[in-house]
Amino acid sequence: MTKIDTQEKLRAVYGEPMGLAVAKCLSKLDPHCKHFIELSPFAVISSADCNGDADVSPRGDGPGFIKVLDDNTIVMPDRPGNNRVDTLSNIVDNPKVGMLFFVPGFNETLRINGTAEISTDPALLGLFADTPKPPITAIRITVDEAFLHCAKSLMRSKLWDANVQIDRKTLPTLGKMIKDQTAVDIPEGTQEEADTYFAQSIAERG
Repeated sequence: MTKIDTQEKLRAVYGEPMGLAVAKCLSKLDPHCKHFIELSPFAVISSADCNGDADVSPRGDGPGFIKVLDDNTIVMPDRPGNNRVDTLSNIVDNPKVGMLFFVPGFNETLRINGTAEISTDPALLGLFADTPKPPITAIRITVDEAFLHCAKSLMRSKLWDANVQIDRKTLPTLGKMIKDQTAVDIPEGTQEEADTYFAQSIAERG
C-alpha cells in the first residue's frame, strides 16, 4: 500500500472538493445554524495541545445547553468532572477547536471550527442560571467556520434506529472494564448502580 503523505497525492486519489461542499462553509452562524444549536443536547469538541496531540470530548445537557451570543460567538458550560481537564488544558496551549453538534433523530450534523478561551466571567456563567447547578467555567468560542454535514454517516450507522441498538450487557460495566484495564481495586457494580451513581452526581454537582 502506498502511503499518502502529500496534498498532491491526496488530491490525486480524491480529486477536488465538490462545489457545494466548499460553498456551504459559512464564516458566521446563520439562522439555521443557530436553530440547530438551540435544538442540540449533545456535542463533541476536539482540541490539540501545543505539540499537536489531539483529544475529543463529549458534552451534553438539555437542548440548547450551548448558548449562541451572536453570529460568531457561542458559549459552552464546563461542568464538574474528574478534573482531567484535557480539553481545557489544550485550549490554554492551543485555542483552536472543532465541534460537532447532534440532534436526536436528525441524521444531519453541524460542524463548527473556531478559537476558544476559558472564562470565569460572571456574565458568561450567568447564561446558565436556568440550570440547577452552575458550571465551573465557561468556554467561549469564536466561530471561524460553520457548515451543515450531510446525513450519510448517521444513515450508514443507523445511530437513531432502536431496532439496531446493542444490548448494554454486551459489555461489562464501566467499573469492571476500568478495573481490568488498571488493576485498581474498585467496585465493579451493576449497570443499574452505575447509572444511579452518575445520575446522583449530576443532581448534586451539575
